Amino acid sequence: MMHLIAMAPSGQDGQSGMFTLIMFTLMILIFWFMIIRPQSKQRKEREKMLSAVKKGDKVVTAGGLHGTVAGTDDKTLLIQVADNVKLKFDRSAVTAVIREGEPETKQLK
Repeated sequence: MMHLIAMAPSGQDGQSGMFTLIMFTLMILIFWFMIIRPQSKQRKEREKMLSAVKKGDKVVTAGGLHGTVAGTDDKTLLIQVADNVKLKFDRSAVTAVIREGEPETKQLK
C-alpha cells in the first residue's frame, strides 16, 4: 500500500494541490447557487405566504381540498368547504392561497 502512495504523481511545485482546491471550491459554489440558495428562497416565500393567510382567503391544501378560511390560529386554519362544513387543518397543509382577482385554476387547452 505504501508503494502505491509513493508512486502517485505529486504534480509540479504544488500546482496539482492548488488546482484540486480551486476545483473543490468551485464545485461547492455551484452546488450552493444551484440547490441550496433556491431552496432557501422558496422556503422563505412559503413561510411568508402561510403567515399572511387571513380569514376569507381561498386556499388549496396538499390533499387537493379547496375552501375558504373561516378562522385562524397560530398553527391551524379553520377551512369552510361547504355550507355548515368546516374542517381544521395545520397551516403547513396549505399549498396555495388564491387571492381575489387571481384565477383559481389554469385552463388546460
